[in-house]
Amino acid sequence: MSLELKGIHHLTAITAQAARNLEFYTSIMGMRLIKKTVNQDDTSAYHLFYGDAVASPGADLTFFDWPAAPETRGTHAIARAGLRVGSDDDLQWWKAYLADKDISSGNIKERAGHLSFEFEDFEGQRFRLVSDPGSAGGHPWEKSPVPAERQIHGLGPVTISVPDLRRTEPILTQVMNMREVRSYPARAEYGAVHVFEMGGGGAAAELHVEVNPDLPVARQGAGGVHHVAFRTPDKAEFDAWVKRTASLGLSTSGEVERYYFTSLYFREPNGILFEIATDGPGFTADEPLETLGQRLALPPFLEGRRAQIEAGLKPL
Repeated sequence: MSLELKGIHHLTAITAQAARNLEFYTSIMGMRLIKKTVNQDDTSAYHLFYGDAVASPGADLTFFDWPAAPETRGTHAIARAGLRVGSDDDLQWWKAYLADKDISSGNIKERAGHLSFEFEDFEGQRFRLVSDPGSAGGHPWEKSPVPAERQIHGLGPVTISVPDLRRTEPILTQVMNMREVRSYPARAEYGAVHVFEMGGGGAAAELHVEVNPDLPVARQGAGGVHHVAFRTPDKAEFDAWVKRTASLGLSTSGEVERYYFTSLYFREPNGILFEIATDGPGFTADEPLETLGQRLALPPFLEGRRAQIEAGLKPL
């Protein structure tokens, strides 16, 4: 079997303000709350999943709700998440739309091969809105405040910051079977960028590695990113990734059953947390598609503690 990751699966960030986070991503960004659950390793914290109308793999932006201090920015970290829209014209629309919401944004220009602009949420979570005209039309959510033709299609590219490419590149190419497809020299505002591709390529299947040798080491916190996950289609290929990483001597979590998908976690040499996750069974495993996100969902192994868990959560 020739193993190949298919693209970005999800990105999990940190918020210290869950209620405001919910308002921002549903009422301003127009995403659907597809799962309201808890961090399975820390049930005192919400784990909120936002996505498209049908909870597609690759469209999930998720948040742990932790009472954390703001992130200290730097290297050894996931620096920015890409959100894809369907056209260059959509970028113009979104820029005007965010300005109307008093959210400032950068100039629309080409960055690492894609026309895009950058902005931040209320906690400083960093995003790049990317024109991806080659992508499918997405699955618009009918209750979104954003017009169907303007809605976010999914994630990608994701940018990580490292001080030296030489430690990270072997993990990406020799372990994860990514391929470096292009690179860009350092600029005044960015370090050199190396673009690694998975699967069929394109913005949904790119990891951008920005080399920043002079930055301090980041300290994770609110407004920062916890980990990025990459797609594998099914359990058979997932099992092959478990065997591959073990055979190459990589220290991993081993198989972790998350109920909505199955996960394998490991860190690249700079300490950045990566995950490989299956596309299925998906978020309709315990809720109908029509009512996703409307109640606190708990996987079966936590259901017996529902009363205790709900008592420890603040209402959203």
